Amino acid sequence: MNRWILLLRGVSQTGKNRVPMTAFREALIRAGFQNTRTWIQSGNALVETPKGREETRLLAEKALKEDVGADILVIVKTAEDIRRALAGNPFPGLDSARVFYGFYNEAPSPQKAAPLLETDFGEDRLALGADAVYTYIRAARRAPGLRRTSSSANWARPSRSATGTRWASCWKWRENNGLEGTLRRHRQPAA
Repeated sequence: MNRWILLLRGVSQTGKNRVPMTAFREALIRAGFQNTRTWIQSGNALVETPKGREETRLLAEKALKEDVGADILVIVKTAEDIRRALAGNPFPGLDSARVFYGFYNEAPSPQKAAPLLETDFGEDRLALGADAVYTYIRAARRAPGLRRTSSSANWARPSRSATGTRWASCWKWRENNGLEGTLRRHRQPAA
């Protein structure tokens, strides 16, 4: 049995891509996923299935479209994928609370990523890893840098291929995704 973390790209709490977590969870259960749990109103779920990664993605996307009416890309990861992304943070000396992770099912081609990776973002940083695209955004206020690009996932927008999150969310997935119990909110450990 495989345990998969499902991350929805572009979910909003209102508007076109609104996905109520109860409806999402029920759609996944009807699609045959077992031990299905969702994470608050985040667009994240944990499922168990004998299906592989790609089959899981396609089935979850179909369930969302048919049962919830949302045509949304599903990123499928394992807890180990999340651990690797956390361990691969290329900004170890910077505030981890300001590091954002963009996950994808397939890494972008170097040709597609090159123009963004070559951009000077001032004090902000961007790096592409095997498991995620990483952004460090020094401050929450709007200023020159990555904040003006609307996120590091700009390179992915035409293909709808990535979804982003913060370090604290990754830590929660790593700690909770079926390895130590059920999904629940908790404080990030002190560094």
